[in-house]
Amino acid sequence: MSRTLPPIFLLVAAFLINLTLTRIVALEREQIGLFKALGYSDRAIALHYVKFVIVIVAIGIMIGAAAGTWLGGYVTKLYRDIVHFPFLIFAGTPGIYVIAGALSLAAGIVGALRALRSIVSLPPAAAMQPPAPPRFRRVLPLAFSARHVLSQPVVMMTRNITGHPFRAAFTMVGLSLSTGILVASLFLSGTMENLIDVTFFMADRQDATVSFVERRDVNVIEQVAHLPGVIAVEPYREVPVRIRKGPLERRVMLNARPADADLSRIIDVDLRPVVLPEGGLAISSWLAGLIDAKAGDVVEIDLLEGQRRTVSLPITALVEDYFGMQGMMDAATLSRLMREAPAVNAVNVSLDSSRIGEFYDAIKRLPTVSGLALHRLSLTNFRKEMAVIVTTMATIYTGLAALIAFGVVYNSARISLSERARELASLLVLGFTQAEVLRILLFELALLTILAQPAGWGIGYGLAWLLKTKMEGDVMRTRLVVDNLTYALASGMVMAAALLSALAIRRRLARLDLVSALKTRD
Repeated sequence: MSRTLPPIFLLVAAFLINLTLTRIVALEREQIGLFKALGYSDRAIALHYVKFVIVIVAIGIMIGAAAGTWLGGYVTKLYRDIVHFPFLIFAGTPGIYVIAGALSLAAGIVGALRALRSIVSLPPAAAMQPPAPPRFRRVLPLAFSARHVLSQPVVMMTRNITGHPFRAAFTMVGLSLSTGILVASLFLSGTMENLIDVTFFMADRQDATVSFVERRDVNVIEQVAHLPGVIAVEPYREVPVRIRKGPLERRVMLNARPADADLSRIIDVDLRPVVLPEGGLAISSWLAGLIDAKAGDVVEIDLLEGQRRTVSLPITALVEDYFGMQGMMDAATLSRLMREAPAVNAVNVSLDSSRIGEFYDAIKRLPTVSGLALHRLSLTNFRKEMAVIVTTMATIYTGLAALIAFGVVYNSARISLSERARELASLLVLGFTQAEVLRILLFELALLTILAQPAGWGIGYGLAWLLKTKMEGDVMRTRLVVDNLTYALASGMVMAAALLSALAIRRRLARLDLVSALKTRD
């Protein structure tokens, strides 16, 4: 996560600085031209804007350093409580702050480069002149004009968007990126809940797993089935093996279960139970990628138990699993492979919840039992130890993404107000109410925000795929699941940011100085 989301945040920040500074430069082009005419060099003017960016970044670095120190200590405490180290402290060495500050400053400077290039390219005589007004052309005949259907404020808003297509496009890109990083951040929490649902409720449906000190004859299944409270039993067999294809090999557990297993099932990527093939080997897709194997390939298996033979088996199926790496096969096939009578290491059981106490007492009296794994307790521990880290980081990233979303929307609205102050002041003088003028300004932002959402969903899905890919490892993988609620929450946050921005812009519009805004520019 540290190598995926933070770079995305920095790229988005660089884009926002570029978007904001470019519009500020366009707003101040007359003053820039005047200074050039008075003898100021391109370098001096560009350096002024670089200092402007540096000051903003420096303030952000100070706020980020304080917030990062607090969050770093909080996350470190979570890890310490989970892994039970005697002590684990957040080492805020100066190098960490220097690197973080340098990356932030680099993102700011890179984001300012395009705006600085536009400063250098402005000739003084052209810059001191007001920009040419946009040219509006009629696309449809007058009979089909939209003004017959739409109100005058809506027509004005639409004409302003079509008259400044690049500005509208860049605003939509910024809004799309905001939605995208919110989708990616919310995806982390959503996919963890989905992983829990698939693993602990669809695949492993047993109430408990009884493990034995050593492998036992299959007759032990009947003994466990007669214990009080037991509703159903299902055998389970594990053998350590080394799987090899060419020079690539991995040491994994080969587990076997009945072909009709119902308590502990294998669920594929489409959430359908997988029937283990007879006479072949099924391995996880992650393991197949590590040893460069595919369905139909023949691999060598070193059995690390029993007679310790080396056998060759075909890979008959690739399955998706999300914890560890393993090979799977039918129990009868494994018995023939091991050249032994059918045996079990453990038994999965389904229990009557009203008789769990009696079951515990009976298990304690069995000397051959080495342990009892409770499904409910395993889920609780997973939520407490593993899921809490991912969800905590997801919450942090979602908060940062929400701040970026607000920054995008507010800056777009604020600069639009500055760019159109003269136009809006003219409307007020002509008799438009403040509510009507505000509606003209904010309808444009609302339309761009709505139009940017589908692209933001696409960007978010791509970022979620990138996160899933980068987070995959030997210990745990996740599914790429971005549900409709995630999209709705991300868009809702951007809409909320737009609403807060509208309230802030309303106050600024109420304080607009009409005389200053309508003065002729010399």
